[in-house]
Amino acid sequence: MGFDRLIARIRALHNPTVAGLDPKLSYVPDYIRKEAFARCDDPFEAAASAILTYNKGLIDALCDIVPAVKPQCAYYEMYGWQGMRTLAQTIAYAKEKGMFVITDGKRNDIGATMQAYAAAHLGKTELDGCRCAAFDADALTVNGYLGTDGIAPLTEVCAQEDKGIFVLVKTSNPSSGELQDQLLGDAPVYRAMGNMCERWGEATIGEYGYSAVGAVVGATYPQQLSELRAALPHTFFLVPGYGAQGGGAKDVAPAFDANGDGAIINSSRGILCAYQKAGCDAHAYAEAARAEAIRMRDDIISAL
Repeated sequence: MGFDRLIARIRALHNPTVAGLDPKLSYVPDYIRKEAFARCDDPFEAAASAILTYNKGLIDALCDIVPAVKPQCAYYEMYGWQGMRTLAQTIAYAKEKGMFVITDGKRNDIGATMQAYAAAHLGKTELDGCRCAAFDADALTVNGYLGTDGIAPLTEVCAQEDKGIFVLVKTSNPSSGELQDQLLGDAPVYRAMGNMCERWGEATIGEYGYSAVGAVVGATYPQQLSELRAALPHTFFLVPGYGAQGGGAKDVAPAFDANGDGAIINSSRGILCAYQKAGCDAHAYAEAARAEAIRMRDDIISAL
């Protein structure tokens, strides 16, 4: 229930981090791209194939040290239906390797439409008398702006399928305060959204004290991160903004509770493009990603 499976894997690997799989084609090593485009006549098919090969190499290199991956839907949708097939294949491959998968889709709607999103990404679809999983991620990022109508269909699936969601609360981007910091009564909007996460998750609290309704809280706002950790004792945090966006280990430390639980820290470009940053041979992209993931793990653990 809740995020028990994720917390158990974090504890087993002593690593509270997630690798964001947000693969632009320009991140993929030349030798992988050239092989795919030489083999496929359709450029979308070639791009999707190259990205899948790249992702599998990263997953192979990371699966025994990083507990989770977070593919961002947009980086697959931009390559058409072939890219969405690669998303499904990437999720399946990561789960085969024992990794927890967070789909970063930021979905938001109400009623039957939200039920359809919930079925697509976390649950099952009714198909001529059988129930089949479409993308079958372990968790999904969502926008809570439509209120309970947009969250209830997800929490139902979370309870049925042992899945989780992360609601946008205090995001890492520079303009997040334009709305999220506005006062709603005596408290900012992000506190109201965080309080709703606590309420939405009340019926799904698991073994470690966290519910199936998590929150996205950015590393770029450490003061608010600390404030929200104290205010939301049952809400597990997904923390973007480490590394490329400027957040450091000391910035993310307030996301964790006294037991060292309560949060998972994301890095995308820092891991995906580690071989480019290091200036190493492109054939060693997976090894460079692994080295960066280990450095990130050790950096964060040292700050806790």
